[in-house]
Amino acid sequence: MILALRQVRARALHRGEAGSALVEFVFLGVLLLVPLIYLVMTLARLQAGAYAASTAAREGARVFVTATSSPSAEPRARAAAQLAFEDQGFLPADGEVSVGCDGDPCLRPEGRVEVRATVRVPLPFVPAFARDVVPLEVPVSASHVGVVDRFREAP
Repeated sequence: MILALRQVRARALHRGEAGSALVEFVFLGVLLLVPLIYLVMTLARLQAGAYAASTAAREGARVFVTATSSPSAEPRARAAAQLAFEDQGFLPADGEVSVGCDGDPCLRPEGRVEVRATVRVPLPFVPAFARDVVPLEVPVSASHVGVVDRFREAP
């Protein structure tokens, strides 16, 4: 009889908490899941920026050193870099390309050409009014050195 009375009291005490574990689980799940999803989205976008910058630098250098004439080399390198930026979903205004040579002319045999590509990766869902507190974009850059073929005819 005393055991049954204790069971009745225990049920009465726990009756007010019915379903609260589910509410707590959903609340904590959402509270932890939203920042995790934002972190994954941000890291994915930064990785796309890293791919875009490295591909743009590599392809820009490759296209530059295989050009047939010096005047057409730099525009070709910039066009190849823009294609690499656009391939990863960046606008042409988000990326910059600079080309440097180790001597004059650039396309001489065994000449080294360095192409540096920089892309500005915008952070997702950061409003413009938070510009002073949180950076709205992260610059990602890469460089690649291309070597003109040794047996190439000098221009």
